[in-house]
Amino acid sequence: MSSPARSWTDLISHPRPVRILTAVVVTAAAAAVVLGALQPVPLAAGRPLAPVDGVCVAGVLAAIAQLAGLRFRLGPDAVSVSWAEAAVVVGFVVAPAGWLPAATLAGTGAAWLLLAWFTGLRNVAEIVHLVASMTLGVAGAALVTGLLAGDVPVHSARLPLALAAGAGTYLSITFGLVVLTLVLHRDAQPGQIATRVLYAKLPMSVGNVIVGILAVYALIREPLWLLAFGPVLWLLHRTYRFHLRAAEERRMWEAFAAATARLPGASEAEVARAGLRGALDVFGARRAELEVRTGRGNRRYAQDGPGLEGVAGTRSGPAITRSMVVGGREVGELTVWLGDPGLPAPRDEAAIAAFGEALAGALHDAAAHQRIVELDSRAADERVRDPLTGLLNRPALAGVGDPLLRSLDRDRPVALLLLDIVGFREINSTVGLGGGDEVLRLIGSRLTGLARDGELIARTGDDEFGLLSPVAPISDSAWPHGHPRALPQALRRARELVEQLRLPIEVAGVRLSVEVTVGAAVARAGESEVGELLRRASIAVGRARELGTTVGTYDSGQDASSTDRLALLADLQDAFAADDQIILHLQPAVDLVTSEPTGVEALVRWRHPRRGHLSPAEFLPAVERSELLIPFTRRVLDLALASAADWTAAGIDVPVSVNVSARSLTDPTFPAQVTEALRRHRTPASRLVLEITESVAVSEQDIVDEVLARLRASGVQVSLDDFGTGFSSLASVTRMPVDEIKIDRSFVDEMIDSAAAGAVVRGAVELGARLGVRVVAEGIETIEQRAALIALGCPSAQGYHFCKPMPADKIVQALLQLARSTPANVTRLRADGAS
Repeated sequence: MSSPARSWTDLISHPRPVRILTAVVVTAAAAAVVLGALQPVPLAAGRPLAPVDGVCVAGVLAAIAQLAGLRFRLGPDAVSVSWAEAAVVVGFVVAPAGWLPAATLAGTGAAWLLLAWFTGLRNVAEIVHLVASMTLGVAGAALVTGLLAGDVPVHSARLPLALAAGAGTYLSITFGLVVLTLVLHRDAQPGQIATRVLYAKLPMSVGNVIVGILAVYALIREPLWLLAFGPVLWLLHRTYRFHLRAAEERRMWEAFAAATARLPGASEAEVARAGLRGALDVFGARRAELEVRTGRGNRRYAQDGPGLEGVAGTRSGPAITRSMVVGGREVGELTVWLGDPGLPAPRDEAAIAAFGEALAGALHDAAAHQRIVELDSRAADERVRDPLTGLLNRPALAGVGDPLLRSLDRDRPVALLLLDIVGFREINSTVGLGGGDEVLRLIGSRLTGLARDGELIARTGDDEFGLLSPVAPISDSAWPHGHPRALPQALRRARELVEQLRLPIEVAGVRLSVEVTVGAAVARAGESEVGELLRRASIAVGRARELGTTVGTYDSGQDASSTDRLALLADLQDAFAADDQIILHLQPAVDLVTSEPTGVEALVRWRHPRRGHLSPAEFLPAVERSELLIPFTRRVLDLALASAADWTAAGIDVPVSVNVSARSLTDPTFPAQVTEALRRHRTPASRLVLEITESVAVSEQDIVDEVLARLRASGVQVSLDDFGTGFSSLASVTRMPVDEIKIDRSFVDEMIDSAAAGAVVRGAVELGARLGVRVVAEGIETIEQRAALIALGCPSAQGYHFCKPMPADKIVQALLQLARSTPANVTRLRADGAS
């Protein structure tokens, strides 16, 4: 017979249909016992034993059948397969049919009490349900057999058929009760349960009937043959036990393969759920628990068997616990509660250990996969997030902002505010790099708190933050003069941010107030991209710095000049590789009285391949602010010294003057550059005059004084250009020695009509005479200016009145012509053919 192993507590906690079924079975069994005992005892011909003796033998056979039975696992339950059919067949022959239910009740009850004692299965509810089911089955079998056999003798041919029918009835009743109980208890598919129970019970039930009928014939005709039944029954028992174990192991390993195939997963939780479900399926467990151990702590997962969710007692019965280890590192622990106290065997422990190893590997792989996912996520986040502030980075601002712009109405104005921290290098030097990082984090946090709906905040540079903001729509979308009417709104927003950001913060124990310069760029959403707005806002920041204001706006005119400057710098690098683009125009300085040349000033020009001749004013400011200043200065010095060598070879002994950038005089390596140029051209240092302006002379005084001192020590002459235009002309002359003073042309132009200008010229001439330095007046264009300068005692001058700046290939001829001039030719001294 077969029946589920159940505890009394489980039974009470089960659904009402299960409890009703149990009550019905127990009531029916009790009624069958009472009704059977009340039936008259028929005296069948040939019955080998007296009724009382027969009942005792039937009870003993029922007990032996249960004690010698087999139990196998069916899900979380245990199913019993006994020799009950054989006991029923023999019992019907030796005992009255009506008394068989009582004999079965007594025998099976005693047997299961002994089994409960020895195996630990001490559940009263299970024993009552089990014994009642078998008693009811025997009652049905006795009824059918009695109806078919009637009073036939025991040796009648009808009797085996009646006995087989009775055994079939017993099997049907007990089989149906098992399936019905499991279906109600597990809420499982009836067909699946019925197939498994029938597969396990049917072969043995058929064998039981055959053994029982043979035992009956042996008992009637030759009782000695019963001695042979012991070995035969033992052999059958062993064979059937092997059959059941083989079938169960095949099922278990098939389930094992299916469960392990489901184990790989992308996350720990997914693998844990698959592992628990697999443990329940493979081992028919009542409950499975998994504890996963990681560096971040332990996590526990648990799952009850099908139909046992929320049922008390799922932890009853034997539990097998196995540690899960991968590469010598423990990753967790698996605990499985099997369904029957007597079922755990070494193969169960080995199978659970093997399943635990597979589950450990899957958990390890899931953890590795999760780490990879986290690293990928972190890398992806770092691609769009600034790791210091957590804000969007510059590329991500464009990646998120461009779709935002496309989602807006094309005419909707948008503003990009670029906030540049003023003096951030000083902040770093004051509070350290860590403190500087903290300042950036606090600013990022403050900007995030100040952000409005629809605004994007990003860290766009080391000390720059960007805010992209859709401006509130305005009724009039006309943007006169190239500037949107939304610009005032953007400027108000910029000033709000400036005021909020300058509120004091405390970093590393230092109370700071952060100032920012803001560049604002406004455009229609459909006409620009974030990258272009950033570029315009950057130009606006530069403009704000130049004007000394807090907030600057984008100026398209300034943008064009910036673009031209960048293009010129790129073209200038190509010009260095060519021989005919960077050229010099040379203009002599002459003695005012004799017209003899006293020097030559080198004026650089650029013969641009597309834009034609460019004057110094068009490209020198860009050069002086770039890294091209050193190669540019080298090229000019080479050209000037090469030209000086030409007129020296023609017998004209005058120096060449070269204008020097302010940055060059603040470069401690500049004297070495000049010395190297003189060496390359084998020119005495006295033939080179470096012209500096007063603004250069008063900037970075310590460095400039050191550089000039080294240059003059090498023999190079120094000329103070544009004298009189600075605010400290006299201080410049007295602080550093020079070899020449050049009076600015603005005073020469006005000296005839302005007494003040004439006084400046006269003072400069007298100062030069007292200091013993040359004085040159610039910009002489008329004979009246020449005469006035002669009257003031000015020794030399340069200007269009004498000679225009000319190419290097014509300067030698012009110098020779000037040198051959006589004092009589005072009124007009020009070099014919000068260009």
